[in-house]
Amino acid sequence: MRPAIAGRSGAARSPGRWGRLLGAALALGVLVALGGCSRSDSAQLDAKRRIGAIRADGVFEGGRLRYAETDFHAQGQGRPGGVLRVAVSSDTHTFDIHASSSGNMQWLGRILYDCLVAQDEKGDISPWLATSWDISPDGLTYTFHLRQGVTFSDGTPFDAEAVRVNLDHMRDPRIKSPLAAFYIAPYDHGEVVSAYVFRAHLRQPYAPFLDVLAQSWLGMISPKQIRETPKSIIDKPIGTGPFVLKEYLRDQYAKFERRADYDWSPPVLRHQGPAYIDRLELYFVPEALIRYSALLAGQYDVTLDVPPQNAEAVRANPDFELHSRIRKGNPTRVLTFNTQRPPFDDPRIRLALAKAVDREGIAWIQGFGEFRVKSDYLAANTRHYDPRWRDALQYDPAAANRLLDEAGWTARDAEGFRVKDGKRLHAEVLQSGGSGASTSAAVALQSDARKIGFELTLRLLPQQQLTSPRMTGDYQVLGGSGYWHTNTPDGLTMLYHSQAIPSEKVIAQNASRLQDPALDDLLTRARGTTDPDKQKALYSQAQQRLTELVPSVPTYESHAISAWRKKVKGILFDTSHNVPVFVNAWFDEGQP
Repeated sequence: MRPAIAGRSGAARSPGRWGRLLGAALALGVLVALGGCSRSDSAQLDAKRRIGAIRADGVFEGGRLRYAETDFHAQGQGRPGGVLRVAVSSDTHTFDIHASSSGNMQWLGRILYDCLVAQDEKGDISPWLATSWDISPDGLTYTFHLRQGVTFSDGTPFDAEAVRVNLDHMRDPRIKSPLAAFYIAPYDHGEVVSAYVFRAHLRQPYAPFLDVLAQSWLGMISPKQIRETPKSIIDKPIGTGPFVLKEYLRDQYAKFERRADYDWSPPVLRHQGPAYIDRLELYFVPEALIRYSALLAGQYDVTLDVPPQNAEAVRANPDFELHSRIRKGNPTRVLTFNTQRPPFDDPRIRLALAKAVDREGIAWIQGFGEFRVKSDYLAANTRHYDPRWRDALQYDPAAANRLLDEAGWTARDAEGFRVKDGKRLHAEVLQSGGSGASTSAAVALQSDARKIGFELTLRLLPQQQLTSPRMTGDYQVLGGSGYWHTNTPDGLTMLYHSQAIPSEKVIAQNASRLQDPALDDLLTRARGTTDPDKQKALYSQAQQRLTELVPSVPTYESHAISAWRKKVKGILFDTSHNVPVFVNAWFDEGQP
């Protein structure tokens, strides 16, 4: 076990607060107490934080976030030719989208694969490889009419049998799918009605079925490859997408060439024919400073992972475009409580700690002013997001102290920590030993908790060693829990329904191990109706219920920050994932 990290003391809103927090982030893992800054320094940091919020992409209206429809549409013809060089932070180590939950698959999947359907610019379902579909009155049967003339890059035709093989592959226990299989869990079996008509039969009504089929992780892989050489999908993928993988060196690069015969982009993009660029080269550059410096030096045309500490500098550079987009689904959580283990089996304790967390400070440590603070359970651009509950968990140490008093933790020991029945109010945070910013955020959390008399200690483990306790529930609270992006409000089901509790036999995502019959009922009924008004009401009640149950501490929205040189034109944003897609990208050589 790693030793506990000492907490910090001091007033929550002292003039040096922002200086210490920013210093902790800059320390990049050197966990030491840092000095304060002057009142003028703090004012400058606050000003920069406000600027970052103002310049973020999108427009907030009534608490909900929307993006311009033109962000998703091609604006006229582009110029063919050229090699687009793209830097990203990490390799996925597999191109089998059905076997991965990597966030990079959001954009990587659009390079190689296509989906049955797409979301349009308003978030509604629109055609792609399926030109139309019919849903039975009981919601158990979906009949897809497929586009003809589509082929995989190995020449195999895309047809109803290809869809059947792909859906079976997603839930094949041999690939241990951590995501796609869960997304289509209600799917029972497929029926090939004719060459270009496929019927999906569900075990129960599942309104998000079309939404999840629009996501990259559920793209179509060559059925011939799935049947004959499934292991080759890892590094020799075969899809119907606009590019084909030509070279791949693990943790170094992946190079793609355009398909000259590609002509089936989703209508929402308004792009016709093959991609404009001849070649797309991905380079895996984990070091943030190198990724930023190489972008400025012209080594790369695009980076999909702008380091947040450099975002303001890129935004101010006249040679670049910078985009900070919020992903749909569940926002980033800094803590996820095990609601079945003390002390977090008491919802008052969970609520108290949630209200003690200074989200603005954590967001600064992680995002340097780029991340929008969040204290409710659904991203602001997700369908049926209800902003009425956005302040339910806002920073309020006084309320946190009252809640702990109500829970019986009224006495204090010599160090100022709360005690009851001779035991100190204590919890161990289990967390991956990742970035310095993440562990610095944990230090700030300890400080916030200490101010209400709650002792948090931190245990750092390699990422692979977190799998076992997560499956067995052997933890009190998980730190750095991350985000769960999905293009449907059913992301709440995936994280908080009792049927989604992980175990050694079930790969699932309810790490809070929450079991609440009222919430389960709301989420189950929302899944079972296609009536948008009923869905809206049910998901609103579910969001309210979560602010009462507090299974985790939402902290800030999940941002995807990308940038490219202004000579790169035509990059559009994917309607499901809000990340760049490259089929329409082209070069304007008259720009720097």
